[in-house]
Amino acid sequence: MHRHSNIGKKFSRAAAPRRALMRGLVDSLILYERIETTEIKAKELARTFDKLVTKAKKQDLHNYRQVLSFTINPIAAEKLNTDLVHGFQSRNSGYTRVVKTGKRLGDGAEMAVIELILDADYTPGSKQAEAKKTVAKKPPRKHQLSQLLRLKQLRLKLPLSLPQKEQNNEDIFS
Repeated sequence: MHRHSNIGKKFSRAAAPRRALMRGLVDSLILYERIETTEIKAKELARTFDKLVTKAKKQDLHNYRQVLSFTINPIAAEKLNTDLVHGFQSRNSGYTRVVKTGKRLGDGAEMAVIELILDADYTPGSKQAEAKKTVAKKPPRKHQLSQLLRLKQLRLKLPLSLPQKEQNNEDIFS
């Protein structure tokens, strides 16, 4: 049998461990924005990451959940969907750069650094803060309202600062 029309590398792993490997590499790439791995894994990671960013750029609930289901760490999915996606607006593909770094000392495997290519005008965290402001808060429930009212009443009854006793140094030492 030949590998005609079979795209992707198998990494000498079964399907589930291979998928887990890619999910872990995607999480690391999102969180650290630059990782070092073998050259073949980096090239395969670039293909997988491009597909995820394309989904995240659509900015709808279905694709948000698709990205969330692929990543292991929900913080990585949140970072990609709310923050990093704004750094990829000017390009349609090619969100990563693979740079060869040489051979690994232990086994001689070809190593490479894979890093994100973000827009020049991208600043991390700026779009995320704007997105959080637009999200409407749910109104508090009835039992929460009663607790809030009680707390407000207690605050009104208590003075803002407690009066302090004036102490003389003579009283302390005698």
